[in-house]
Amino acid sequence: MNVLKGRSARAWAGFTGAAVVLFAVAPVVLSDFRLGLLAKYLCMAMVAVGICLAWGRGGLLTLGQGVFFGLGGYAMAMHLKIADAGPGNLPDFMQLYGTATELPWWWKPFGNPVFALAATVLLPMAVAALLGLFVFRRRVKGAYFAILSQALASAFAIWLVGQQATTGGTNGLTDIQGFFGYSLDDPVNQRMVYFVIAAALLLLIAVARQLVNSRYGELLVAVRDSEERVRFLGYDPANVKLVAYVVAAGMAGLAGALFVPAVGIISPALIGIVPSIEFVIGAAVGGRASLVGAVLGAIAVAWAKTALSEEFPAAWTYFQGLLFIVALAFLPGGLASLTKAVRRRGATPAEKTAVIPVGEAA
Repeated sequence: MNVLKGRSARAWAGFTGAAVVLFAVAPVVLSDFRLGLLAKYLCMAMVAVGICLAWGRGGLLTLGQGVFFGLGGYAMAMHLKIADAGPGNLPDFMQLYGTATELPWWWKPFGNPVFALAATVLLPMAVAALLGLFVFRRRVKGAYFAILSQALASAFAIWLVGQQATTGGTNGLTDIQGFFGYSLDDPVNQRMVYFVIAAALLLLIAVARQLVNSRYGELLVAVRDSEERVRFLGYDPANVKLVAYVVAAGMAGLAGALFVPAVGIISPALIGIVPSIEFVIGAAVGGRASLVGAVLGAIAVAWAKTALSEEFPAAWTYFQGLLFIVALAFLPGGLASLTKAVRRRGATPAEKTAVIPVGEAA
């Protein structure tokens, strides 16, 4: 019991330390430009939290998180473009590319801020629920599930490109000026967006940790390790996996929604196959079974992409692929496994032999 209390205390200390760094240190030491980049990286980390839950705990290699990221992003961007255009006016790209004289019927509900905010999370979750019911009920898993999720990401990106008049096509929805009445050109408002993103990330980490420490988290790991045994115990593995998949989709949708005011754009290039793989690489490098590891890995990979792509624009993708291969081949547990090994070497005999709940590795 003392061991578990100690681990819980360390978790709270880590959470408090992260809050201090994000809310007190980063805004002071970083310029407005660098703080904006950090806001973008934190959005990637939010997706990694969901991947940690679905893949790290549930064994669901989700190579299509770009779909849910994009659904949340487009839902938010559609509302912001309507707001920027003003009452009775069409968004700028529709005036340039389209022939319509009024908003398409499926755009109109997004003029309502409450509907748009709800859609950023509920729409990805609904799509994930429909796909999950179809896939998990038929016991599709492993590489087949990964390929299917990746095909979904590709199909979604292709569809967006083909809808030039209503989605902006290849360019996407760009030049977003405001965020619920606040001008995004104002550095003060940009900092406000950063604080909202940082708070959302901490909230998602807390929710995910609560899930993996719960009875459901133990059941999710059991399904990952021995699905048939769980079925014999009277549980439906399809429902267990579906919950993790839907929750991960909602987290990705929220990340996409907050990415839009942080960057000012959402486009098919940000949500297709390549971005979906990048999300997974970040979680794998940091440690897909560790919430902290997945978050730090996603931030590190996003930062490396920005830094290295400036120096090696044509070779960055090779570095990224090599990073993923090295992580899976030589460090399957990610960088988080190194810290766990060091911590375990310094643990007392009682701590080494203690039974640790499933989520404590987070």
